[in-house]
This record gives sequence, structure tokens and C-alpha cells, in this order.
Amino acid sequence: MKPASSPDELLRIEGIRKTFPGVVALDSVDFDLRRGEVHVLLGENGAGKSTLIKMLSGAYTPDAGRITVGGEQVRIHGAQDAERLGIATIYQEFNLVPDLTVAENIFLGRQPRRFGLIDRRTMERDAEALLARVGVQVSPRARVRELGIARLQMVEIAKALSLDARVLIMDEPTAVLTSEEVEKLFAIVRALREDGVGVVFITHHLEEIAALGDRVTVIRDGRSVGQVPASTPEDELVRLMVGRSIEQQYPRERPDTGDALLKVEGLTRDGVFHDVSFEVRAGEVVGIAGLVGAGRTEVARAVFGADPYDRGSVEVAGARLPRHDVNAAMSAGVGLVPEDRKGQGLVLDQSVEENLGLVTLRAATHGGFVDRKGQHTAAERIAGQLGVRMSGLGQHVRTLSGGNQQKVVIGKWLLADIRVLILDEPTRGIDVGAKVEIYQLVNELTAAGHAVLMISSDLPEVLGMSDRVLVMAQGRLAGELSADDATQDSVMALAVSSPTTLKEEGSRDH
Repeated sequence: MKPASSPDELLRIEGIRKTFPGVVALDSVDFDLRRGEVHVLLGENGAGKSTLIKMLSGAYTPDAGRITVGGEQVRIHGAQDAERLGIATIYQEFNLVPDLTVAENIFLGRQPRRFGLIDRRTMERDAEALLARVGVQVSPRARVRELGIARLQMVEIAKALSLDARVLIMDEPTAVLTSEEVEKLFAIVRALREDGVGVVFITHHLEEIAALGDRVTVIRDGRSVGQVPASTPEDELVRLMVGRSIEQQYPRERPDTGDALLKVEGLTRDGVFHDVSFEVRAGEVVGIAGLVGAGRTEVARAVFGADPYDRGSVEVAGARLPRHDVNAAMSAGVGLVPEDRKGQGLVLDQSVEENLGLVTLRAATHGGFVDRKGQHTAAERIAGQLGVRMSGLGQHVRTLSGGNQQKVVIGKWLLADIRVLILDEPTRGIDVGAKVEIYQLVNELTAAGHAVLMISSDLPEVLGMSDRVLVMAQGRLAGELSADDATQDSVMALAVSSPTTLKEEGSRDH
């Protein structure tokens, strides 16, 4: 059903269709955006959201359908057309030049000039005003490479405002932000809404929709399947998005546990984490919770051998691992799915088959020759087992959806027959349907007697999938909770513990 027109309509898409060789990415998609509203675009990975926004930003041209801006039908053949129409897009992967200043990035290609030369004073003054408008304290002369993720996000918004954008498209803007940074971002989006800007907001965090949105358009399998108020219950949004209800969001199955497969004692890296001790048994999922900066990822990387540590020990199935030796950890049966799957877990310009075979390549090489037939057969088996949605094993992994990329990262370790799998933010940026598939993989691993150590900033995920929860605070292990005792309140109480409190409790225990 097409949405009714409105006198405040900024943008309308009707019957949009886009195909690629062998794939219908979008078919008969309808969408509209009004002045001063946040319209959420919701759908699973691979549903067609990215294709749609790329047509609005000029990266793709539709095969059929029409786009109207301000009531007039338009054709968007590139970024300059989009800018001229007042459409600005902020992608998940920021479009900024690291070695240029903040001001130079904001006005890149449009620098104010005086007597034929770039007028830096005017450029920096105007950049300062834009940065103040989005509420970020950063010098316009600072190099972009010096900024953290949250400030990069604000620079992108300032850049969009410099274009006098009437339509702002934000693709997963909260994916890598802390809760405090998310609140600041929401405040900016609400201020833009008050100024009459229309915001297209893409998110996988369902709780953000009611907090920020006005309307929601759901896309499933390349089609728009419904437009509903942002106040729609999450269960109904999930049903629209995946075409079925998800009765149990965290389907943890708890098999009997066996001997300790991973044992960490007194692990310390001076200035980063201190005296961390725990174990993970066969058939068990142990979750690690804590605030950003608590040291969770650093501990995981040290256990895997990717980073050094100063004191302590790591044992796998009773055998002590040498420090800072990834090959030794892998040989002992330890795998790591890193939080940055694109930067550290995948070779984006290689195929699905090549990525699945990364860990087993050495074992499949004999006399300098790779057993390519064996590698292909194994990749075909694991891709089928995991349900990787792809055109074929030769498809570049860069072109897969986030959920399917994560399956490939996990799949390469399944092929290696690991004993202990460390999952760092395993479902970040993945839709609810794909999340449940990842959780089922975790169940299969533990049912087969493997051990899983899971780090996540998604507290309901930690509570729903862990048999025990370890909580870190400021580089120390603040406490351990059983699945029955772990609640959001009990975890957060430990997560905000001070180092002084932890030391005092530790001295009393001894």
C-alpha cells in the first residue's frame, strides 16, 4: 500500500526496482519522508536497505519506478545530483579523509576562496559554527585521524549540514557508539527534526525506534511490506521484518558440562588489565560483560595470543600456552571471532571460499601444493551447514550482508575443529533473524562439547545466552554470576565497581 501524500513531503519513492545479474535487489518499493520527521527504514541484512539508500545518494540508478523530491520527479546520477537536491548520506563506514583537518573534510571540494586561494579563516569559522550546532567540542584544525568514532560521526553530520541538507540519511549511526554517545546523537537528531530536516534512520536496535522515530517502513526480501507507527510493539516489527515471529529471542540450550577446556590464571597486562582468572568448561558459554574500556577485548586478545601480557597463564585442555603466540593458540584449538569482523576477521576482496579456508590453508598444503578440491568441498559443506546466503562460493565476501559475513568468520573456525571459540561482539550490526541463527550455532558448538567465551556489550544477549557471567570493571574481574543470579541490575552494579572497592574485597577474600 502506498503512503498518503503530505504537504510537508520532502521525498517520495514509488515502485522502485533494481536488479543485478541474477539478483532482484529491490522490487516495487514505496517510501516517503516528511519535513521534520525521523522515518526508520527497517529490515534484515540483505533485505535491500543499502541498495535503496545508494539510489538516493546517486551510487545506483533504479531500473524502474520514480523518485520525487519536493513534488518534482528527479533523476539522481551521482553524488553531486544528490547534494544539489539537498540529500546527504552518512554511511556506516565514514567518508572522511584521515590526513585532512576537520574543516577541510567538512568543505571538501567546496572550500571557500578569496582571490583564487582557499580562505582558511572563513572555512574554519564556518566549520566551527557547524560543529557547535551539532554539539561537539573539537577544533576545526584537528586532523580527522586523531578523532574517536563518536566525533567522526558528528563531523559527518556537520558535513551534511554544510550542504544545507533537507534529507539526512543515517545508516546504522549507533552501531559503534556507547550508550552515552547514543543519547548525544539522539539529541542532535531531535534538534535537526525541529529545524525541519527529514531523517531516514537505519538501525538494527529495535529499542531505538520508539525512542527516536515517527514512522517505520519495513523492507523484506527487496519489497516494502508495511509502514507502521514507531510505537509499534517490537514483536510486531520482528514479525514484519523476518516474516515470522521469533518466539524465543535467546534460544540457549544448556548441555551437561565437562572438564575445563580453557583456564586463565592471574592474567595481567600492566595498565590494561590485572589479575584476571576464570575457566570455561566443555559445553559451556561464559559471557563477559562490562562497560566500554573495562578490558574485555584486551583480555580476549591476550588469551588468543594476539596481544602480549606481563604475568599469568593460559591453559587449553591442561596444556599451558606460550605468551603472545597466535599459532600456538590455534594449534591448541583456540579460535577468535574479533569485534571488527571486516578489519580483522575477513579478507574482504577475497571470495567466500577463500575466507572459509584461511585457518585450514596451512594444514591443506602438502609439498607446497594446496588441496584445492578438499578445501572447496569443505567450504561447500560448512557454507551449506551455516546457511550462508550467497550467489556462490566465488562471491566476494565484501558483498555479503553483515550476518552472512559473520557466519563466514565463524565458519572458518568450525572447519578448523576448534576446542574453544572466543566470540567478541558476535552479533553487532546484525539483524534479529541472523542473531538467532548465530545463537543456534553457539548451541551446536556447546552440544558438541566445545567451550565458548562470549564478550558482548548487548546485556540482554549476555544474560540470555550465558551459563555464567563474568563482569569486568576498569581492567579487573569484578565478579561472577550464575545464569540464575545474573540480572541487568546485578551485572551493572558490578560493572560500575571502583578499583578501590575491588582491591578491598580481594584483600578480604585472602
